[in-house]
Amino acid sequence: QANALEDLTTQGIDALVALPHNSDELTDPIRQVKSKGVFVTVVDRALSDQSIQDLYVAGNNPELGRVAGTYIKDTLGTGDVVVIRGLPIVIDEERIKGFDEAIAGSGIKVLDKQFGNWSRDDAFKVMQDYLAKYPKIDAVWCQDDDMAVGVLEAIKQANRSDIKFVVGGAGMKDMVKKVMDGDKMIPVDVLYPPAMVAVAMDLTAANLYDHLPVRGRYILDATLVTKENAKEFYY
Repeated sequence: QANALEDLTTQGIDALVALPHNSDELTDPIRQVKSKGVFVTVVDRALSDQSIQDLYVAGNNPELGRVAGTYIKDTLGTGDVVVIRGLPIVIDEERIKGFDEAIAGSGIKVLDKQFGNWSRDDAFKVMQDYLAKYPKIDAVWCQDDDMAVGVLEAIKQANRSDIKFVVGGAGMKDMVKKVMDGDKMIPVDVLYPPAMVAVAMDLTAANLYDHLPVRGRYILDATLVTKENAKEFYY
């Protein structure tokens, strides 16, 4: 991404829309872009120095964790849960904090938390590890639908029937379809709008061409997708 930024800025750009893979590592390269007078929009993963970004467009990370935690607490009442985190960056911490606050003081016990790097392959391996370590798991929270794909595969291969459900997040079409169809393993999904890059592009264009005051933070809702409302999010 840093190399791509260098290539782009030599072409002379007016605005940049970036979704950093690792926001810490991309902060300085984007700072260099900003120093050339470029309007900077950051999507999803905030830079470590947020003064660089003119516009920040993201899902509601603390709320994504809180909504997932509340659903697990209300549905299970008591039970043993494993958690698969994303990457060790700010938005992961925000999600975990929201989740922990939602289940605080309840009968939900978190057996383990490990990073799955928002990758279905890595989450598959983490889930295999959990399945080997824990003879009883009631539910799984993984921060991302991609990781949920790996989690479901690991559960299927291990032929485990103790796990009641998996809660992911993002609004992946395949997962929304499972919710719509009443899949017992994926009863809900937590929205982290996958079209947010399009929103960021629209707002950046509005700044350039309509001269609208779009600077600041634009945070999208973390809606709980259920069988009742899933049709709205299936596209």
